[in-house]
Amino acid sequence: MGVRENKPVESKTEDATPARRRTRIKPEERYREFVRKAVALFAEVGFGAGTRELAQRLGVTQPLLYRYFPSKDDLIAAVYREIYENRWKPEWRVMLEDDAVPIRDRMIAFYEDYTATIFMPEWLRIYLFAGLRGVDINKRYMATLEREILIPIARATRRSFDVPDHVPLHAEETELFWHLHSGIFYYGIREIVYMMEMPVDRGTMIRNSVDIFLKGAEQILPRMSYENTCSSGASTEG
Repeated sequence: MGVRENKPVESKTEDATPARRRTRIKPEERYREFVRKAVALFAEVGFGAGTRELAQRLGVTQPLLYRYFPSKDDLIAAVYREIYENRWKPEWRVMLEDDAVPIRDRMIAFYEDYTATIFMPEWLRIYLFAGLRGVDINKRYMATLEREILIPIARATRRSFDVPDHVPLHAEETELFWHLHSGIFYYGIREIVYMMEMPVDRGTMIRNSVDIFLKGAEQILPRMSYENTCSSGASTEG
């Protein structure tokens, strides 16, 4: 008989596939993931959704979610920062106050960039849901919008029509610019939220809106300025 060759016994431990280590997510990455999913959830179903539903969507426990957001208000605040504060561009105001550029060109350039920024499903849907639910997102955003955009536009428009700018803006005057802004904003609601087929493209809509507004403002602003100056003088004398 031939000598039997002893084959080495194969080690199971060597051939076995090592157990896959669980990837540890960094806290900042997990935070961003939670915020992204919260944005998607609120945009889909509104603010009636709570942390329990969000935790289920994330596949995590509520206690883990509470480590990052102790309350639902904290979560809403994070969504506000993500969607509204982080997308806000300080250069918009700089653009609007640059009197070296004709007011029409400034306004058109601003609204082209502004609508490209906010005409997104999550931006518009969350904004509408917040208003219906009584969440303070709308009030906070509108206060910023009036201070950083509408009032600078109003003063720039005054200067372009040689209307004295030393008189404080009257509420009636500011309201004119709210109407311009609201009309452009509602185009986005129809296009993005209602998913309507728009008969006029966005650029044409912006140019037409600005042209019509400036044509009327050229007639109305001098009268408003005169009336406000007279009323201010009368109240001072009184």
